[in-house]
Amino acid sequence: MGRVTFEELVAEAVAEPVEGWDFSWLDGRASEARPSWGYQRLLGTRLAAADAVLDLQTGGGEVLAGALDAAGRKPSVLAATEGWAPNAAKATGLLGPRGVVVVATGEEPPQPFADGAFELVSSRHPATVWWEEIARVLRPGGGTYFAQHVGPESVFELIEFFLGPLPEEVRRGRHPEVEAAGARAAGLEVVDLRTERLRMEFRDVGAVVWFLRKVIWLVPDFSVERYEERLRDLHALIEDAGPFVAYSSRTLVEARRP
Repeated sequence: MGRVTFEELVAEAVAEPVEGWDFSWLDGRASEARPSWGYQRLLGTRLAAADAVLDLQTGGGEVLAGALDAAGRKPSVLAATEGWAPNAAKATGLLGPRGVVVVATGEEPPQPFADGAFELVSSRHPATVWWEEIARVLRPGGGTYFAQHVGPESVFELIEFFLGPLPEEVRRGRHPEVEAAGARAAGLEVVDLRTERLRMEFRDVGAVVWFLRKVIWLVPDFSVERYEERLRDLHALIEDAGPFVAYSSRTLVEARRP
């Protein structure tokens, strides 16, 4: 049996749906190390002790659902927001049976919640962090924001393969100290801040195509047609040298409203 061709790999990746936040289609085709802290498990312990919770930018709801299952109980008030309609629909189907109200909303402030409404606000990989809005909906006197953010220069090896070198101000984006400064400026106390850099491997060009279709902000104008030449270069590189290696970065953030 001959090698799978560039055209076959790309066609398969283009035909595969990208709704939700499940990356299992990449099993065997790509891999990413996970942070040592185990965000979903830690979130589960916090859900077990909280009464009013908001999960921002929940995606397809997969992370929150897993954390709820680990918690073994449901907070009495539990809501989640999602701005992309296909994900909001998927999250509703997954989280609704678990007692979560999913609100389809834009991610920019204001969110449709009262001041000080939540004891815990969580988020995994928010596209944008609106610190003042997070502080507004947290309860005074200990309301907590607990999240895992995408860290600085995440997957830049792959991004720059398509876009070329990125400017310094982009490289500084999502730096943990910048995140902490934003939290403090909104009146929050930062109680935990950790960042890890994690190895990723892409074993075929189809994995890259599907990944960039799903994580649309990495190469915002991505399409197979627009980047066909670079995709063919990448296919040849993987065929000759093995997996394409990049590094993601993740930041664990915990901040409280005094």
